[in-house]
Amino acid sequence: MAVTMRDVAQHAGVSPKTVSNVMSGYPFIREETRQRVLASIDALGYQLNISARNLKSGRTGIIGLAVPELSQPYFAELADAVITAAEGHGLTVMIEQTGAVRERELATLARPRGPLVDGLLFSPLALGPDDVGHLRTGTPMVLLGERMFHGPVDHVMIDNVAGTRAVTEHLLALGRRRIAVIGTHPGELVGTAAIRYDAYAAALADAGVEPIDRLAMPADPWQRRTGAAAMEALLASGAKFDAVLALNDTLAVGALHTLIKHGVRIPDDVAVAGFDDIDEARYGTPSLTSVDPGRGQIAATAVDILVARMNGDDTDHREIVAQYELHVRESTTGH
Repeated sequence: MAVTMRDVAQHAGVSPKTVSNVMSGYPFIREETRQRVLASIDALGYQLNISARNLKSGRTGIIGLAVPELSQPYFAELADAVITAAEGHGLTVMIEQTGAVRERELATLARPRGPLVDGLLFSPLALGPDDVGHLRTGTPMVLLGERMFHGPVDHVMIDNVAGTRAVTEHLLALGRRRIAVIGTHPGELVGTAAIRYDAYAAALADAGVEPIDRLAMPADPWQRRTGAAAMEALLASGAKFDAVLALNDTLAVGALHTLIKHGVRIPDDVAVAGFDDIDEARYGTPSLTSVDPGRGQIAATAVDILVARMNGDDTDHREIVAQYELHVRESTTGH
């Protein structure tokens, strides 16, 4: 016969309620008791009947995380931070990818989720302000990423404007005046590329520097190969530049590869900076100056808000902007 929770309780010399608390991650249990219960679970081979527990509580113990693509280091590292934050609430994370395709993002919002997850963290890239009506779903949800919407759900945002201005001003302070930008999306009015490009251009204008159209290089999607290709095109154009701002770090890594291949000295000839502060930025050669958008804060705050909504919090929706940090490294200063 299958081992029951009561069998574990008898083996460990505790009540079934204590076994349940240990299995649910309840924090206020003596460590000695917790270890004794876990040892009994292992000894008896007990497995929690998740289906039965969910039917009783009306909860799955699972939250969803919808991101554009896990092949992008930023979203992979964001997912890791979300999983860590969710574990602190005794929750499991189910991840899905939308590919930054509008139809798939809309399908993510429209899909019935009640039997699968208790709440959703959603990072859209292809949706815009006109899609705000689709955010009214029956599942608690927190948006991550760009300031594209104002309600009707909570939103934890990257400070794209201030972060991009800060890194651009850093390059200007180094005396760089012909600052190329890689990763533009011509014609885009709403989205990360548009927001970061506009902030870059505004920082230049405030310093009395006119943005140069020839130094704005499109790249889509934002990957190492497209960053490398954009830099090849920039070099082939013959345009003069003394710095590069890549609109994310993976673009910057690709651009660095091309510059070094062509014998360009970093940062003596060209200073290079990115955005996202992925692990590769810290440990590449040269290490990359980058903006940390506050990924850990975004994950922890979003999970906390989502859990509160799942528990019945019906206060007004919140818009929280994470704190960014500029990390200056070898690619702009040489040390």
